Amino acid sequence: MRDRHSATRGAPPEAVALPVDISFATLLYRFIFFDWLFADLNKARNLFERHAAWQHNRRMRRHLPVYFWRWLVLTLLAFGSGALAEHWLETTLMAAWCFTWSSLTLSGMVVIGVLWIFLARPE
Repeated sequence: MRDRHSATRGAPPEAVALPVDISFATLLYRFIFFDWLFADLNKARNLFERHAAWQHNRRMRRHLPVYFWRWLVLTLLAFGSGALAEHWLETTLMAAWCFTWSSLTLSGMVVIGVLWIFLARPE
């Protein structure tokens, strides 16, 4: 019988990946939204914790372009659906709903871009 920990022997503790059960809703949320990656600076109790949270957020900045591209795909899908609904299906209400969603996702892209630039600036 094979030991279930035999593959992780000799590996540093931080390199061992533990199985985590995440619900589909949580996984979908994490796929679209990025706030779970960042530390809240307002929860820091002192200057050292605040600096550590700021450094953590600066390191997590590298994931923002991935989220930017995901939001770009959402924007293009919503805009394309609106154009499809307006021109071919001739349903103005559904087209307006899709164009509204495309403008909301576009504003989300602006937020991601501003956050990425803000976290890149030196101390």
